[in-house]
Amino acid sequence: MRDLLLIGLYALIAGGLVGLAGAGALRLLRGGSVAVHISALLVITVAAVVAGVVVIAKAMFLSAHDLQVVLVTVGAAAVVSLVLGIMFGRRLAAQAMWAAGAEKSRRDLVAWVSHDLRTPLAGLRAMAEALEDGVVDDPATVAEYHHRIRLETDRMSALVDDLFELSRINAGALRLSPSVVPLGDVVSDAIANAAPLAASRGIRIVAPEHGWPVVTASEPELARVVGNLLMNSVRYTPADGTVQIDAGRDRDDVWLTVSDSCGGIPEADLPQVFDVAFRGSRARTPTDSAGGGLGLAIVRGLVEAHGGRVRAGNVDGGCRFEVRLPA
Repeated sequence: MRDLLLIGLYALIAGGLVGLAGAGALRLLRGGSVAVHISALLVITVAAVVAGVVVIAKAMFLSAHDLQVVLVTVGAAAVVSLVLGIMFGRRLAAQAMWAAGAEKSRRDLVAWVSHDLRTPLAGLRAMAEALEDGVVDDPATVAEYHHRIRLETDRMSALVDDLFELSRINAGALRLSPSVVPLGDVVSDAIANAAPLAASRGIRIVAPEHGWPVVTASEPELARVVGNLLMNSVRYTPADGTVQIDAGRDRDDVWLTVSDSCGGIPEADLPQVFDVAFRGSRARTPTDSAGGGLGLAIVRGLVEAHGGRVRAGNVDGGCRFEVRLPA
């Protein structure tokens, strides 16, 4: 019993010394990443075990051969433990960082939605109270209030639809139903939907009449992608500007581009254009307030759900959005 107590004491002292040294090392690494901290903690733990085993082996006066066997065995176990621990530790660190980023995005989205709904709701309430109290009674003003109430209601309905779509994408609840889709038909429908807004501001939408490829995709989601890109370009293009749509097919991808004459996107904004609630800098302000800042985020989510990719870049006098889907 006395020998076991001594063995435990020696192992505890050896592990404790390693632990103290490790605590100092962790203090020096306090500014490092989560992966670095996990790796350092694994090294300290394994080193404490090795130190305890070595101290006890020496105290037991093992022969040189037996001591080598013990050290080789402990060393092999330590290497396996460190490799597996660091590998899975990095994965846990990545998941922790992703979760932290997702939580921040969720908080930002909730704050943004609260802010974006407060103004139209206050306006709707004011107009409804004015109508209810009879403050406004002449037919022309009443009709104008009704018109503005309908517009704000439509805007909030579109915002709720976008939020629902984005939540499906982020939650992994999106279920695609791929089929062979003529891209020309999808573009034609998107142009028809954007035509009233474009015509009211003298914007020309240019698209080739022939040569449209077919693509294997889920048609409703693909229509949403094309429609969002087209409406985004129309909103940001100044009056009497031009929006052009092109498409084609190469060996690996079917591609579609939407180019406008908005004057370009500031280089600092390019990495953020597909972020939730991003509406652009003051130099690139939409000409109407219908956009909720979710359209391009939905585009990226839907394109990536198809295994594709989307990017934005500047061209002469404007910007271009390019979607690529697997051929």
